[in-house]
Amino acid sequence: MPLSRIEESTTRNQGGVEFGGGRLAYAPGEATVADAMVRRPKLLPATATGRDVRELFLDDHVHAALVTDGDRLLTVIERQDLTEVGDDDPVTALGTLSGRTVGSGADLWSTWTWMTAVDVRRLAVVDDGGCVGLLCLKRSGRGFCCDAGVRARALERDGRRGCTPQA
Repeated sequence: MPLSRIEESTTRNQGGVEFGGGRLAYAPGEATVADAMVRRPKLLPATATGRDVRELFLDDHVHAALVTDGDRLLTVIERQDLTEVGDDDPVTALGTLSGRTVGSGADLWSTWTWMTAVDVRRLAVVDDGGCVGLLCLKRSGRGFCCDAGVRARALERDGRRGCTPQA
């Protein structure tokens, strides 16, 4: 079935997963993770501390902290990983890459199916060890966040005018 722009209410009825501003995938092979990922996720440097990660997590839309050394992804930290780290402690030893990353060429439908089955909302997208994006499952579980929605939410949060993001 070809991808098309369909209202969210129709998406639920037809069982598709939304990505990239309204496009839909209905089955394996119709889209890749690269088609749905946020291309400019928030990144923390290798020198990040517990304080830096906690500050990032003040935004309730942030579910994973991506720690990098240049383009190379070192670790993905989730909130529960912070329980034993002090504010001034380095965080590169926290978190893991296991179960928290996906390749950009991975099948979107299969990835979405896995994410919903194991209740994962964020996966760092990596190619050859380099962080190239973030796959962000919407709270509804029926689609993925897009760059435009993330930008609009940032504008709204900062008190500037912008379009209302889809949640």
